Amino acid sequence: MFTFKKAFSSCSVNDLAKARKFYAETLGLPVRETPEGLSVDVDPDYSVFLYPKPNHTPATFTVLNFQVDNVEKAVDGLTAAGVTFLQYEGEIKTDKKGIARGTSGPLIAWFADPAGNIISVVENHYPDGRTAP
Repeated sequence: MFTFKKAFSSCSVNDLAKARKFYAETLGLPVRETPEGLSVDVDPDYSVFLYPKPNHTPATFTVLNFQVDNVEKAVDGLTAAGVTFLQYEGEIKTDKKGIARGTSGPLIAWFADPAGNIISVVENHYPDGRTAP
């Protein structure tokens, strides 16, 4: 096995200024500028690195998940801050607030950052009370 100091994820964005404003002001996360991009400190032990890419294409999958105690409250708070939640039809269907209910998993809602990368808020427990991973 290899050894490492810290793990972090990264994704590209097409506009660092818009990304900084969104992650710092809308989501309220500490954002540090580096010569290569932005480091978003999700918690003391985990960060997400955002790097500029002129030909950026948004991820078509969830790049960041925020576990919360209550998805309803998180969606309401983020909506009040100007976040628009994504709507899905089909196997995973969301209600008009953007929350997927009635699945075998915990309540979850998705939104996109200004670069179109998908982020979620997901309850930290299943409907039956089990703790989510």
